[in-house]
Amino acid sequence: MIIAKLKPFDEIKEMLEDYRKILVLGCGSCVAVCMAGGEKEAGLLTTQLQMAFELDKSGKTVETITILRQCDREYIEEVKEKLGQYDAILSIACGVGVQFTAEVLDGTKILLPGLNTTFLGATAEPGTWVERCLACGDCVLDETGGVCPVTMCSKSLMNGPCGGHEEGKCEVERTRDCGWVLIYERLKKLNKLDLLKTFKGPKNYGAVKRPDKIIHEAYQPVAVEKEEAKDKK
Repeated sequence: MIIAKLKPFDEIKEMLEDYRKILVLGCGSCVAVCMAGGEKEAGLLTTQLQMAFELDKSGKTVETITILRQCDREYIEEVKEKLGQYDAILSIACGVGVQFTAEVLDGTKILLPGLNTTFLGATAEPGTWVERCLACGDCVLDETGGVCPVTMCSKSLMNGPCGGHEEGKCEVERTRDCGWVLIYERLKKLNKLDLLKTFKGPKNYGAVKRPDKIIHEAYQPVAVEKEEAKDKK
C-alpha cells in the first residue's frame, strides 16, 4: 500500500493562491486506507479551505469529488468533463495519482499535489503505518526470512549487521530495531541460519529502470500492435 500524508494547510493554501474555482479530488484507494486522501479527508479539506477563503474574502470557491483510483484511466475518464469546469485541481492522491490524472487531462488543467507520498507500507495497527518496501525491483526476501535488508536496515546493507548495532538496536537511531538482528532472529525461528553464511553481492539497483514499465504477457501482442501503428504514422 502507498502511504501518504496531507501537506501543511498553509502550503496548500499558498499553492491555490492564483486560482478561483478549485476542485479537491480525492482518491478512494491506498490514501483512503491511511486516512490521508479518501472521501472523508477530501470533504474535511474542502470545508477547511472554504472557511479560510471566506475569512480572506477572496471570492474563491471549492468543491470536492472522490473517485475510486486516480491511477486508473477509466475512473478519471468518468469525471473528465466535470474536471474541466475548474481553474485548478488539488489532488489528494499519491504522487502516482497526481501525475497520471495530469497525463489523462493532457495539460488542459493544472494538477496540484495535496499530499506528500512517503513510502510503501503496511498497517501495523489502527492509525499506524510502517514502511516495508522500497520497490527496488530485485527482491531477496527468500534469503532473509521475509525481512527486507534494503528497507529495514538504515544503511540498506546486504550483509550485516554492522558494528554499530547495540542490544538489537540501530546506531542511526537507538529506538529503531536493527534490520539484520531482525533477519537473524527470523532465520533462527525458521531453522535457516545457514543462509547467513552466503555472502550477498552488491544490490542490483539497475533491476528497475526509472521510469519503468511492465506489460502483462496477455497484453503484449496488443502493445506491439499499438507501437507498430504508431511507427506507420
